[in-house]
Amino acid sequence: MFLYDSTFLILIPALIISGIAQFKIKSTYQKYAKKYSQKGFTGYDVAKAILQENNLNDVRIEQTKGKLSDHYDPRSNVIRLSKDVYSGSSIASCSIAAHEVGHAIQHSNNYFPITVRDALVPVANFGSKSVWIFVMLGLFLSIPSLVQAGVILFAGVVLFQIVTLPVEFNASKRALINLEGFNMLTNEEMSGAKKMLRAAAFTYVAATLVAISQLIRLLALSNRRR
Repeated sequence: MFLYDSTFLILIPALIISGIAQFKIKSTYQKYAKKYSQKGFTGYDVAKAILQENNLNDVRIEQTKGKLSDHYDPRSNVIRLSKDVYSGSSIASCSIAAHEVGHAIQHSNNYFPITVRDALVPVANFGSKSVWIFVMLGLFLSIPSLVQAGVILFAGVVLFQIVTLPVEFNASKRALINLEGFNMLTNEEMSGAKKMLRAAAFTYVAATLVAISQLIRLLALSNRRR
């Protein structure tokens, strides 16, 4: 029952912002997924061209399942684009593809924030999966040290979220520079690309706010049990 006690109120503002962010990215994507670029470049074309211009010919581009499941996998050195992005020529497809190439460029240039984020991935994965085990055991067994351990683990998750922000903002910045620099989109279409990438960035900001709120909540639970 502690999952829904009074400390849950701490999460409400961040959860509302997160809901707004999810609505914003979905509505913005749906809008610009229906607006096709005049030059007809597909997401694959955009990704391939930017990779070549940045001498990243060893990075593969693959189609993957799902919607908005696009990502760059540094372990396999592969950019995976969802079907609509891979073969679509919409403003949304071009923007998303360019953003994922931005991450490949970051790794190639040893961009410091992404190096830090990659180092935090194991910490964040372990913390997100095990935090509530420690917290619940600590609360039910009245062992404050277990709750505190859960707080420390989740602090790693929060740090990961915070470091993710500059990584995502920078990838979007690189995407816009490349789209405009190589004349892949018109000036009017670039405006749509900016709105698309801003909406995507908002989801990361919202996720960070939720994580910080959850950490504050865990601290409140920990202090209550002391």
